[in-house]
Amino acid sequence: MNDWPEGWSDENRGDRYGRGSASAQPESARVMRQVRRAASGPYQGSGPASPPYGGVPQQPTYIDGQGYGGAQDGGHDGGGYDGGYNTGHVYGGPGGTGGGRPRPDWRRRIKWTAVTLSVVLVVTTVGTYFWADSKLNREVDLSKVIDRPEAGKGTNYLIVGSDSRAGLSDEDKKKLHTGSAEGKRTDSMMILHVGDNGDTLISLPRDSNVTIPTFRGSESGKIKGPLGANKLNAAYAFDGPTLLVRTIEYNTGLHIDHYVEIGFAGFANIVDAVGGVTIDIDKGFKDKYSGADFAAGKQTLNGEQALAFVRTRHAFATSDLQRTKNQQKFLSALAHQVATPSTVLNPFKLYPTMGAGLDSLIVDKDMGLWDLASMFWAMKGVSGGDGTSMNMPISGSVGGNLVWDKAKVKTLVNQLNNDEKVTVSSE
Repeated sequence: MNDWPEGWSDENRGDRYGRGSASAQPESARVMRQVRRAASGPYQGSGPASPPYGGVPQQPTYIDGQGYGGAQDGGHDGGGYDGGYNTGHVYGGPGGTGGGRPRPDWRRRIKWTAVTLSVVLVVTTVGTYFWADSKLNREVDLSKVIDRPEAGKGTNYLIVGSDSRAGLSDEDKKKLHTGSAEGKRTDSMMILHVGDNGDTLISLPRDSNVTIPTFRGSESGKIKGPLGANKLNAAYAFDGPTLLVRTIEYNTGLHIDHYVEIGFAGFANIVDAVGGVTIDIDKGFKDKYSGADFAAGKQTLNGEQALAFVRTRHAFATSDLQRTKNQQKFLSALAHQVATPSTVLNPFKLYPTMGAGLDSLIVDKDMGLWDLASMFWAMKGVSGGDGTSMNMPISGSVGGNLVWDKAKVKTLVNQLNNDEKVTVSSE
């Protein structure tokens, strides 16, 4: 194969150095196929014209970053020796071109991550709502209450703590000092008014002297009574929640919008689920009946201790009034504890707390989760100083029962019905 440029021969080489020459000077450079000749000039690789530079083909030059190329164009058209090898065609050049892995589209990734998180949040929220709503025990039918006063502004909740022992084993009853009495009675009663001019939490002593009026039987549907003067908690014992609501409305003139009840076991379970409730006890006390044994000062109570704290009355001179104050204090602290970020933002604590609370609550048939949430946040607000906490005003006692101050009660009810700031004091 002839490697000499086309048009050259032994005859026209003349005295030039070439094949078989004994001269020390080198032969003229041969053209390598991988080296591209210049695209311009009199010699184009065909015809009789002689190559430039005295018959010696121009040698390739190295252009940094581009490999070998011709002297005329430096290999810019991709015909150089390197053929583009060093331009990133294998390992990837600037911008991720040349066959390498493309740069990630971070904007697209962030967009789809945000969309995915939003969908998960919506699905979780909706699922939680229906899960929680299904757990509410809507057992109380307030439509059975007769001769009701007109509803005022704001919303009134009747919150009842019963001594129900449902769900408690014999060991639980012994541990919680609940006894084994059949049925259930009201251990505590509170009215929570939620309005635009501040929330008000009013405790109703269970030994309050009231009149139990005529009522419609919750089971028979027949009109019964009146039962006359009696203790307030006797209304619940006679015919349950609807008679209790009827009695409170009759003696106050205040319309009750919603009813919420919780028993011993449910109360203790909620406290344990939230990890205990921290409370500051002003003065230490003991009570063998409730199992209470507390020193003064700030401390965290578990479910068993919390139940003893809110049930104790034998340790106080003014038994029922001091107990209602303790109940208000603890329930407000419980609401505040549940609303802390450590509970709300921790699903391993939030869901057990919600489950324990919702499983143990008995509410009226019209109660929704939003109503329950409104009640909860109002109680939290009262504990934070945004509302008023008080006992029903008392003027004295008769036969061991506490008598309400009728004038103060009338003023209090008018302020609540008109959703005005409460100015009445229970002292």
